[in-house]
Amino acid sequence: MSTNKKSITLTGLARRFVEDGLLDEDTAMDAFIQASNNKIPLISYLVQNNLAESKGLAYSAAMEFGVSVIDLGAFVPEMLPEKLVDEKLIRKHNALPLYKRGNRLFIAVSDPTNIQALDEIKFNTGLSTDAVLADETLLHAAIDRFLEAQDTTMGDLDDADLEGVETEGGEQEEESVGTADLDDAPIVKYVNKMLLDAIRTGASDIHFEPYEKAYRVRYRTDGILKEISKPSIKLAPKIAARVKIMAQLDISERRVPQDGRIKMKLSKTKAIDFRVNTLPTLWGEKIVLRILDPSQAKLGIDVLGYEEDQKNLYLKALEQPQGMILVTGPTGSGKTVSLYTGLNILNTPELNISTAEDPAEINLEGINQVNVNTKVGLGFAEALRAFLRQDPDIIMVGEIRDLETANIAIKAAQTGHLVLSTLHTNSAPETLTRMMNMGVPAFNIATSVSLIIAQRLGRRLCSSCKEAADIPQDVLLKEGFTQEQIDTGFTLFRPKGCDKCNGGYKGRVGIYEVVKITDVLANMIMEEATSIQIAKQAQAEGFRNLRQSALLKVMQGVTSLEEANRVTKD
Repeated sequence: MSTNKKSITLTGLARRFVEDGLLDEDTAMDAFIQASNNKIPLISYLVQNNLAESKGLAYSAAMEFGVSVIDLGAFVPEMLPEKLVDEKLIRKHNALPLYKRGNRLFIAVSDPTNIQALDEIKFNTGLSTDAVLADETLLHAAIDRFLEAQDTTMGDLDDADLEGVETEGGEQEEESVGTADLDDAPIVKYVNKMLLDAIRTGASDIHFEPYEKAYRVRYRTDGILKEISKPSIKLAPKIAARVKIMAQLDISERRVPQDGRIKMKLSKTKAIDFRVNTLPTLWGEKIVLRILDPSQAKLGIDVLGYEEDQKNLYLKALEQPQGMILVTGPTGSGKTVSLYTGLNILNTPELNISTAEDPAEINLEGINQVNVNTKVGLGFAEALRAFLRQDPDIIMVGEIRDLETANIAIKAAQTGHLVLSTLHTNSAPETLTRMMNMGVPAFNIATSVSLIIAQRLGRRLCSSCKEAADIPQDVLLKEGFTQEQIDTGFTLFRPKGCDKCNGGYKGRVGIYEVVKITDVLANMIMEEATSIQIAKQAQAEGFRNLRQSALLKVMQGVTSLEEANRVTKD
């Protein structure tokens, strides 16, 4: 039963918020009614609907009830009392146990009127409870960090905690291998540590490499390989066998490459997938693991590095009911993340989305993902044909590799479906000529392709240690900066290096060439223009190429000129 607005008078917190200037009376009245109807605390309703700042609400409520306010930003999860309060109670009441003094437990809450929370926790723990007020937004984040820290099995990565990591993938019994020492605690521990360290340091790939007299482990971090460990060469067979068991591979087969997958559960809420490939070399099996973090697809388009005009072009193309969006670039340039960011935007209950990949790298609920398997006759073309009989709205093809796949994808794009895919070319204009060279008729390309994104990944300068670089004007002109850009007086930065980064860089940023197929470009495609001619016209229409986008990132202080040259050499 809803509350009548005319029949109530503002009291308590709602009245206090009005008096303190945080809300006007009408807003406070509406919020009070809605919070009551939805049976949620008034402060939670105000914060969830962005009606007031959570910090101001906390201080105002503290003054009203005469309780203390705590800055949860100063707390780390390890400082908080573990396992005193059940996780369900913490989530139910949005209440975080802070510290215990004698028989008294101090609880952070955002709503001082939440007496039920204190009573339930008191009954559950047998301790007296005292409320301390906290910023609602910070409290949510602190609870997530606290529960994540309690769940995690990563520990300090040095002791038995490493053995508690749960992995899925291998169903073979290790005893059946015939080598009893495969389950040696040191090997299990070592492999787990390598995988967990890679996750912690933000690596994208792990390389286990045997040589004649040495063995090394390397991580690829921010696009650069770096040696991490050199275990004894005698351990090579055991390490390989351990990884293969985890990935559900045949450990007795050492003559041919194998592909597998490992799912590592770090906590109740966090799991990381590894794509595993083995390769027989002269001195044993080299194993490479690609780290697949599903959260990357949910980062949002704003953090990928698109300039505002490029982002808008991509979003408008995603809004179209049909057409083809192509993403191109070398292996490891972030094509999959770009595609899945788009799919995540489109992923609603109203749309049927299907993907064909080799293999599926990021798992997203709500999307029908298919791993192609050429051994059993399920290639990209076969998957696409099946999709077209499954009432699709949006189709994603992992890669257009041949004419058959290209023709089916184009047919889908021309008949009312939005198609996303990748190609391996160096730039957007070369993507069009590559499709022509595959045998796709120029008319079909011009009438189906709506947007092409070429991309690279460059390393971000560390914000803590980057330093200004003084580069002569004539050098800047030779590098590709225009006189107009130089006249704006921008500052260039170079890497320095500190304990927070890797040689002056931390993280990566996308560098993009986003080209919309305009009427003029479509006519040029039908006339079978060269990639050079198409590139010249794209420039004339204001579409930045990869080099120009990289130099723009240099001007913004995001990356260095050296890094721009590394990823976009002319």
